[in-house]
Amino acid sequence: MKTAPWQIVKKEPQHPLVDVEEPNLWRDMFPYSEVPKTVFDGEVVDVEPAPDIWMTDTTFRDGQQARPPYTLEQVSKLFDLIHRLSGPNGIIRQSEFFIYSEKDREMLEEVRNKGYKYPQVTSWIRANPKDFELVKKVGIEETGLLTSISDYHIFMKFKKTRRQVLDAFMQVVQAAAEAGLKAIRCHYEDVTRADFWGTVVPFTEQLMNFQEKSGLKIKIRLCDTMGYALPYPGVALPRSIRKIVHYLKREFGIPPEQLEWHGHNDFHKVHINSITAWLSGVASVNSTILGFGERTGNSPMEALAIEYASLTGSTNGMDLTAITDIADYMREIGTEIAPNFPFVGSKFNVTMAGIHADGVIKNEEIYNIFDTAKILNRPLGVNLTDRSGIAGVGFWINQQLKKMGKPIVDKRDPRVAKVYDWVDQQYEQGRVTSISYEEMMVQFKMYFPELFK
Repeated sequence: MKTAPWQIVKKEPQHPLVDVEEPNLWRDMFPYSEVPKTVFDGEVVDVEPAPDIWMTDTTFRDGQQARPPYTLEQVSKLFDLIHRLSGPNGIIRQSEFFIYSEKDREMLEEVRNKGYKYPQVTSWIRANPKDFELVKKVGIEETGLLTSISDYHIFMKFKKTRRQVLDAFMQVVQAAAEAGLKAIRCHYEDVTRADFWGTVVPFTEQLMNFQEKSGLKIKIRLCDTMGYALPYPGVALPRSIRKIVHYLKREFGIPPEQLEWHGHNDFHKVHINSITAWLSGVASVNSTILGFGERTGNSPMEALAIEYASLTGSTNGMDLTAITDIADYMREIGTEIAPNFPFVGSKFNVTMAGIHADGVIKNEEIYNIFDTAKILNRPLGVNLTDRSGIAGVGFWINQQLKKMGKPIVDKRDPRVAKVYDWVDQQYEQGRVTSISYEEMMVQFKMYFPELFK
């Protein structure tokens, strides 16, 4: 068989691999017996946002590692909703799938046959040349490739040296080129615990040289697998998002569209870390519906969609009302969503304090983050408790009147007072739960009977 050009062209590395006998586990930052330490090195790099940003989706790959597997029908419905949220301009550019089982491949075909331009369907495989047979079998032009990069994985999981592991990765990358793929994503697993200059940079150099000679487009997904990344200026490598992105771009001229961020929420930083990646020059941030993902989850898709609109000043074709429909469908299939979960929780824009309810009666903008009725198809609500007061009762009643196209009433209306007396009596008798919609409707019909004739 004829030797391909990239197999014979050798280029002297500018950043040779630093092979070591013992793993670098960064014990000053990760003592394990203590909370990880935040270390500053005093060096601050410039923030250079990508000129164009977007999301990718891993709901059906990483997202399925945190919940029971979706059925074919559920995948089909959710993919429709993601497509709707993405809009015609591909703000959610790609969606990745497993391809190992017949069920995996059936799901992939189901969504691919919809013919949507966005999200583009891609796959994910292990660093095994044999897995490319599966990629070829399903006819995918781009796949993700797991390339674990920290010494935690190289020494403690693979039980090999850096040289052995990186050479094996390059063999798989070569197999991708030979398989005729147009692009691959190298998933730098655990990059925020990796030896950046000793391993990450040398491996990236090999990849970029291979890309130049072979023509295979190579994207790099920076995987903050354990949520250790930090967004602060001056944080030391390997935890600094800004420095990881800055130096990869500086050393190799990698364009933003070939850099992607994949975060986890172990330290409650997945969203701010994702935004920091965008602002540091990464074009693409990986996400999942409602943030479902391994352990504490990934970047919530709905949060990134709102952030995108905020950062760019435009929805750019996204249908943000799809966020509400996604949440409703997830509940329909048995998914629990925390009531206070931003944008999708049942109480995220529901006020319970009477003083707040009094404010929203005057102008809902006082206590609502934005026009949730228009943007998310989620009108502002009031949850009635012993703290809601007559203002809360009045607000609830006026919501029903608005739905019926009737004039609103003042909170001092005698009928409002009578409903409030009933609510107050409930708690005088020892009630501790909130008043349900059904209970309130009974009272509403009792004191506004003319509306139901």
